[in-house]
Amino acid sequence: MTRTATRALGLDLGSKRIGVAIGDRTGTIASPLQVLQRSGSVQRDHQAIAELVVEEEADVVVVGLPLNMNGSTGPAAQAAINEAAALATVVGVPVVTFDERRTTVTADQAMMQANMGAPARRKIVDKIAAAIMLQGWLDAGGVE
Repeated sequence: MTRTATRALGLDLGSKRIGVAIGDRTGTIASPLQVLQRSGSVQRDHQAIAELVVEEEADVVVVGLPLNMNGSTGPAAQAAINEAAALATVVGVPVVTFDERRTTVTADQAMMQANMGAPARRKIVDKIAAAIMLQGWLDAGGVE
C-alpha cells in the first residue's frame, strides 16, 4: 500500500492500555495522542477507537505488531493480528499492521533519559511507543 498524505492513527495494543498516536496531515510526523484504558469489553474498546478515527479524520489505522526479536510471529503478534482483523470490521478505514519491536523499550529509555519517574512513565509510555511505531511506518512509506 503506497500512501500520499495519509492521516494515520497508530495503536500500541496492550492488555491493560492502548497507546494511540496520530500522524500529521502530510503523512510525515507521528505524535503521541492518548492512552485508552482497556474497558474489559473488546467491543467497547473498538468503538472508542472507531470514534477516534472519525474525530481525527484518519484514513488508516496502523496496529503495532509485536514480532519476536527473530522476526517470527509468536502469541502476542498473533493476538495483535486477530485484534486488527476484528478492528477492521468496526473502524471503516483500512487497518494494517507494522513491526513494533522494541518501541516500548525505546520509549521507556527516552523518558528515563529525561529523568521521568516510573509512575509518570507508566502513564504515557504506551502513547509514546505508538508514536515511535507509527513514525517507523510513515518513514517506511506507509507500507504493510
